[in-house]
Amino acid sequence: MVGPLCSFIERHFLLLAVFLSFAAFLEPSLFIWMKPHIALSLGIIMFGMGLTLEFSDFAAAIRNFRAVGLGVLLQYTVMPVLAVGLSALFGLPQEALIGMVVVGACPGGTASNVIAHLARANVALSVTMTLVSTCLAPVLTPLIIYLVLNQQIEIPFLPMVKSVFWIVIFPLVDGLVLRRLLKQRLDPLLHIFPSISIVVIAMLIACIIGLNRDMLASFPLLIFAAVALHNLGGLGAGYGAGRLSGFSHRDSLTLAIEVGMQNSGLGVALATKYFGIASALPGALFSLWHNISGILLANRNRVISSGESNEEKS
Repeated sequence: MVGPLCSFIERHFLLLAVFLSFAAFLEPSLFIWMKPHIALSLGIIMFGMGLTLEFSDFAAAIRNFRAVGLGVLLQYTVMPVLAVGLSALFGLPQEALIGMVVVGACPGGTASNVIAHLARANVALSVTMTLVSTCLAPVLTPLIIYLVLNQQIEIPFLPMVKSVFWIVIFPLVDGLVLRRLLKQRLDPLLHIFPSISIVVIAMLIACIIGLNRDMLASFPLLIFAAVALHNLGGLGAGYGAGRLSGFSHRDSLTLAIEVGMQNSGLGVALATKYFGIASALPGALFSLWHNISGILLANRNRVISSGESNEEKS
């Protein structure tokens, strides 16, 4: 019973995400209760990822410093430049421009690690890039915002690193250690965790939609279009630069996910604190859209990977 259910969820996780999102728009109370548990939910997914990885995966990711460096470089150059360019192209108001730049100056978010897992990309590389870009954020994010907006902001270093540690590193290492200790005895559980990850991420997207239902009902079309193109531009730049640099499809896909998916929660917090609530709108929209585009990308790559696996077996 469990096996067929897991297979069904993995085959139809895009449909599940759409269904739950629609339900959340109609009745937000079904999902907004998850808001205080978002960090815990992401931690559970990261623990499941740890069970599927080995310490050697991270050693390989660290040795692949060219990919890590390229991802961080694109994160802090392409995304801010795209934010300014798209804001000018769409003639966005000053508040929206500010919000776009703030999101573009942020590091990669923890959701990118989840999407990398679902897309069968290089999770160890994704986590390494997230950690590096987050450690650089207290310096680079304020610097970029100051250069573009001429506004000084402060990002405390320790709270950011602690957040990544408890949400990403700690549960991931727990999974790695448990996998190392129990080895093949964990194999029956490994088939369940991808389905758990899919259900949790679909519910988190529904939670985000429920929390922003009123904003989505007003649907600021130009800002949404700019946010969507901002994310898609990052995805395309990450993948294209990866392939041009000679990286594999898997590593290039990881670069795409890491560059295109920002820490939009940080962007919303910074915009609200330093520029006002109106400037937080692009960050809130980005939080919704980059999860949807990430699921679409993950679904497409899983279908392609499954097709290639079937061809190899035949």
